[in-house]
Amino acid sequence: MNEQQIKEQICDVCQKMWQLGWVAANDGNVSVKLDDDTFFATPTGISKSFITPEKIVKINAKGEVIEGLPPYRPSSEIKMHLRCYEEREDVNAVVHAHPPVATGFAVAHVHMDEYTMVESIIALGSVPVTSYGTPSTYEVPDAITPYLKEHDALLLANHGALTIGSDLLTAYYRMETLELTAKINLNAHLLGGAKELPRENIDRLISMRENYKVTGRHPGYKKYNNA
Repeated sequence: MNEQQIKEQICDVCQKMWQLGWVAANDGNVSVKLDDDTFFATPTGISKSFITPEKIVKINAKGEVIEGLPPYRPSSEIKMHLRCYEEREDVNAVVHAHPPVATGFAVAHVHMDEYTMVESIIALGSVPVTSYGTPSTYEVPDAITPYLKEHDALLLANHGALTIGSDLLTAYYRMETLELTAKINLNAHLLGGAKELPRENIDRLISMRENYKVTGRHPGYKKYNNA
């Protein structure tokens, strides 16, 4: 894709997030890594429903604007995005949003680490809640760093969710999977509790990622203590 097409795809993803109720007002942000190690990022202070291609800014690895119309600038949370790119060479897109049910798990500090749903086991595995970090500070990137080597989806304590991918659609689809899994887990617990698959079935599902050509990282079978 050329740069204009990438910008249009970012706008499409932003619209979808807003329509699904994952963001409100100026919530959330999206970024994409370009071939020359620069990045497109959504501007701060604008609803994702109003994002248009000309409002997207291009930044360098320091978060400095190198191309964009005044007064548009990236969110101060771009630090979190840049940390993902620093830690993972395979990551070319980052999505941050506040999907209500998954964010409920983040606010309750409940890890999504039950291996109960086939698609989620293959795509994500366990999704941990990171330690709390004050938005716009380096506390947030520092909080996610320990998990980036194994996880492509994270719950940000008292904040929201983060997904990464080899391209923007992959990162977006992981956010979709995360929120749907959260809804299913919540419903299962309301019905008396989710039933986890036997370990041998879990291992078999994880091994199928290669055949499905699933990119990214996976934690394997990993459980967390709820905090």
